[in-house]
Amino acid sequence: MGPLKGVTVLEFSGIGPGPYCGMLLADMGADVIRLSRIGDKDSHNKFDIHNRSKRSIVADLKNPESVREILKLISSVDVLFEGFRPGVMEKLGLGPEECLKINKALVYGRMTGWGQDGPMSKKAGHDINYISLSGALNAIGKKDSNPAIPLNLVGDYGGGGMMLAMGILAAVINSIKTGKGQVVDSAMVDGSLSLMSFFYSLKEMGYWKDERESNFLDGASHFYNTYECSDNKYLAVGSIEPQFYSILLEKLELDDPKFQDQMNKEIWGELKDLIAQKIKSKPRNHWVNIFSDTDGCVTPILNMDEAKEDDHNIARNAFVDIDGFNQPAPAPRFSVDKLSIKHNSKKIGSDVDDICKEYNLDRKAFI
Repeated sequence: MGPLKGVTVLEFSGIGPGPYCGMLLADMGADVIRLSRIGDKDSHNKFDIHNRSKRSIVADLKNPESVREILKLISSVDVLFEGFRPGVMEKLGLGPEECLKINKALVYGRMTGWGQDGPMSKKAGHDINYISLSGALNAIGKKDSNPAIPLNLVGDYGGGGMMLAMGILAAVINSIKTGKGQVVDSAMVDGSLSLMSFFYSLKEMGYWKDERESNFLDGASHFYNTYECSDNKYLAVGSIEPQFYSILLEKLELDDPKFQDQMNKEIWGELKDLIAQKIKSKPRNHWVNIFSDTDGCVTPILNMDEAKEDDHNIARNAFVDIDGFNQPAPAPRFSVDKLSIKHNSKKIGSDVDDICKEYNLDRKAFI
């Protein structure tokens, strides 16, 4: 069931990046027990992918009796993580100091936007706010328009949930080696800064201009861009290296000598227009067929329905149907451990009886 089989995780229910972290750990085989608020009991949406493969319990965190039983559960798990504002878990009597007293090997994960300290630590925020302070948001979009919003992938999921999962796994390895647990402080502003590391490096080396659509990877260049086809569908062109760029020119039948001066920023706009005219003359499938057996780095831009029907995704079983929900499969893949999804999101609180029996907890505290 995955390389994390035997690792038990207690997830304090939240939204977005925290549950995504729990999903990643569950995908890897961990036994993730999701603790939800008592008021959410019996609600259910099997399409909430964040909660696949997790067991579910509910409790009133303001009830001292419930907190005592939760502490008993915490004494037996390997990992706990939460996504409340700084200080909330401490007020509940479930802060890291209290929990590490009863479980010295515990890995205690904390998911926040701004971190556990700093002048903004207790303020509200969302993905768009966190990436606005890291330089990521300012770098994305067209030169003469507002910054483009990259869904909530950079802050919430890449810089948040995925970074927390990596931190938790590092701390688990250390705990196994030393017997000592620790706190993992995962702030989305920090994580999005980490994701921007390469671009800070390029800027320092003089290869990156801190203006949108002014660089080879941000839409300024003709060889790394998106283009519309005659059927109003789109292509992604990523022909950076000279050998791939030459294939692009060959297959598009572009023989203007200006194209040989690939890295001349002064003519990128003109060359973009020429490529756009050429690609606009044919439907997307025409270009897919032209480039399908080449290293031109040209691919169709698929919507989510099309992604499910893509030959490569189908061949790699990139989607898996669980009880009528065709969803992205766990990633990455392992040579020995075969990952699987145990089930879709379950009715909240459906595992209270089993968890109470397994960990010898007082059932009345979870009513």
